[in-house]
Amino acid sequence: MISFSKCKVCKILVTGIVAAAFWSGCISTASAADKIAVGALRFTSHAATFVAYERGYFKDAGLDVEIKFFQAAQPIAVAIASGDVDFGIAPISGGLINLANKGAIKVIGGVLHEEPGIDGQMILASKKAYDAGLTTPAALKGRSFGITQAGSSFHYMAHKIADKEGFARSDIKLKPLQKVGAVIGALKSGQIDGWSIVPHIAKSLAKGPTVEVIGKVSDYIPDYQVTTVFTSARNAAEKKDLVKRFLTAFSKGADDFNSALVDKTAGEAAADDMVKLIHKYVYASRPYEKAAPSIRNGAMRINKNAKLDITNVKDQLNWFQSENLVPKSITLETIVDPSFVETY
Repeated sequence: MISFSKCKVCKILVTGIVAAAFWSGCISTASAADKIAVGALRFTSHAATFVAYERGYFKDAGLDVEIKFFQAAQPIAVAIASGDVDFGIAPISGGLINLANKGAIKVIGGVLHEEPGIDGQMILASKKAYDAGLTTPAALKGRSFGITQAGSSFHYMAHKIADKEGFARSDIKLKPLQKVGAVIGALKSGQIDGWSIVPHIAKSLAKGPTVEVIGKVSDYIPDYQVTTVFTSARNAAEKKDLVKRFLTAFSKGADDFNSALVDKTAGEAAADDMVKLIHKYVYASRPYEKAAPSIRNGAMRINKNAKLDITNVKDQLNWFQSENLVPKSITLETIVDPSFVETY
């Protein structure tokens, strides 16, 4: 009988088995991260996603993230419903609410929020309309206003302006142009009279000769929950740990962004680093020197720990229903799963 200790073939076999087991373990560990896709717009307001991705917070949470970019908010909701995207960062839209009513989507947190003392979304006028008297939001009566689609956040803001200024919603002539880029082009060329948009875009446009700032959205919707985090209803119900890990990593990115560019407590070096990071995704085609001021000056508060202003979400739902954009039978519970974050 051959002794195992003296059998070279046996030793080779054992060594091979051990090595195979080791590398198998390494491969298993390397592939353990959950692959997810996140839908976003190329806005500074989506910076929490970019920061969490670039600084490894998603990886630390066991997530292998792909960021997919869109031209408007409603297509992100459609992508969530179809399974092309796992998490979305965008305003609440009519499309999102109707998909939630079909059991496809749940809002799970808040992102961008209007806050007193911090620059928020601005109301703009084309220079042509400004010279013709559109110098305040009250003068939007009878004027055209750019939106991406009916039921978009731009639609909601236009009507809230009309409500507060005391004229009929129908007195603002809405112009659906599908994409933010198309709205910008129409405003600059004077094909539409007014628009409202986040500050990094508004301030950049106002520096040129074709656009003027005429007001602030916060004067009309002071508690506006501008953007939210949402996912599929299936993720919210069946993959709660995945959702929690995503929100934890996303919130770390938001904390870094707020401390660097909103509260400005992290110091100038941190602010510079943050702007450089965001520039990879926002105004990437522009030279850094030209893009940096717009990114820096356009920072809005991102809710800490994805806290959700559910009171304003309810107001948005009421508006959608008042315009017959969504069924009146839809409730807040249909849209929101409040179990993941603090609500108020």
